[in-house]
Amino acid sequence: MSNLRNYVDRLKPAFSKGGRLSFLASTFEAFETFLFVPNTTTAKGAHIRDCNDMKRTMIVVVLALVPAFLFGCYNTGLQVHLTGFTAFLYGLLRILPMVCVSYIVGLAIEFYFAQIRGHEVNEGFLVTGFLIPLIMPVSTPLWIVALATAFSVVFGKEVFGGTGMNVFNPALLARAFVFFAYTAHISGEQVWYSDWTMLGARVDGVSGATALEHLSTTGELGFSPLDAFLGFIPGSFGETSTLAILIGAAVLLFTGIASWRTMVSVFAGGLAMGYLFQACGVTDYPAWWHLIIGGFAFGAVFMATDPVTSAQTDTGKYIVGFLTGAIAVLIRVANPAYPEGMMLSILFMNALAPLVDYFVVEANIARRRNRVKTAK
Repeated sequence: MSNLRNYVDRLKPAFSKGGRLSFLASTFEAFETFLFVPNTTTAKGAHIRDCNDMKRTMIVVVLALVPAFLFGCYNTGLQVHLTGFTAFLYGLLRILPMVCVSYIVGLAIEFYFAQIRGHEVNEGFLVTGFLIPLIMPVSTPLWIVALATAFSVVFGKEVFGGTGMNVFNPALLARAFVFFAYTAHISGEQVWYSDWTMLGARVDGVSGATALEHLSTTGELGFSPLDAFLGFIPGSFGETSTLAILIGAAVLLFTGIASWRTMVSVFAGGLAMGYLFQACGVTDYPAWWHLIIGGFAFGAVFMATDPVTSAQTDTGKYIVGFLTGAIAVLIRVANPAYPEGMMLSILFMNALAPLVDYFVVEANIARRRNRVKTAK
C-alpha cells in the first residue's frame, strides 16, 4: 500500500495547479480519494463527523445493498422458470448492463460538471448509480436507463449544487422520470419479466400481475405472504425480498449510517394508515401486507433514510418518517392509478422535510424562551 501511495504522490504534481494536466485535477482527486482517505474536510453540503469520509460511507451503503442485489439476480431467473445457478447467472447477465449504463452515464456527467466548475467529484453517485437499476424492472431498455440517469444527475443534483445540496433523492427522480415519461416500460404485467437470449438459448418471457397490482384490484396478494416476504414474486429488481432488505438495514443501523428513527417511523406510519383503512372498512386484508410488497421496505431502508433529503432533526425524522409511510399506503389504497405509492410519498416528503425541520427548531427555541421567562 505504501508503494501505491508513493506512486500517487509522484503523479500528483502533474495534476496540481500549474502542472501540465491541471485541467484534470478533479478527476485525479476523485481517484486518489477513492484509494486513500483524504486529510481535508467538507466546506458545504453533507458532513460526516467521523473518522470515515463520504466515499467510505457510500461504500458501506453499497455493501448493504448487496443482499438485495444478489437475491434480485436469482429471482429474475426464477420468474422465467429457471432454477439454481442458471437462474442466478441469467439475472446477473440481465442486470449488469443496466448497472454499467447507470454508472457510465452518471459518472461521466459528474466528472464533466466537476471539471468545468473546478471542484471535487461528488461521492454520492457511488450509491445512486447502484440504486437506479435496483428500483427498475429488469426489462427496462438501456437507453431509458441512460436517459433517466442523466435526468436524475442533472436536474436532481447538479442544478442544486451537487451532493449534499439536492432536495430530492436522485435515484427516485430517475424512477419518477421513467414512470411519467415512459409509463409502458414500468407498469403493466409484461415489464416485470424478461424475454431474452442467454448463451445461445432462448428464455421465453411470461406475464403476470405483481403483488401490488393484485392487492389494488382484488384485495388479495396473489402470492403467499411468506413468498412475498422472502421475495419470490415479480417486481423491481432489488425491491422484492424484504428479508434481504432487512439484512441491509441491519448493516446500516450497525454502522450508524442510517437513522433508526426514520426507518422505524416509516414502517409505523404504513401500519397505522393500513389499520385505519381496515378499521373504517375500506380494506379487509391485513395492514402489514403493505410492508412486504412493492417498494415499501426498500424505500423505508434505503431511500427515506437518505441523510441529505430527509429531516435533520430527531423529532423531524419521526414526523417525516411516519408521514412517508402513511402517505404511501394512502396513495396505494385511495388511488388505483398509482399502486406503488412509496416513490411519490418519499419525493413529497423530501420537499416538506426542510419545512418540518424549521418548525421543529422554532418550537425548540420557543420552549427555551418560555423556560427563561419562567426562571425570571
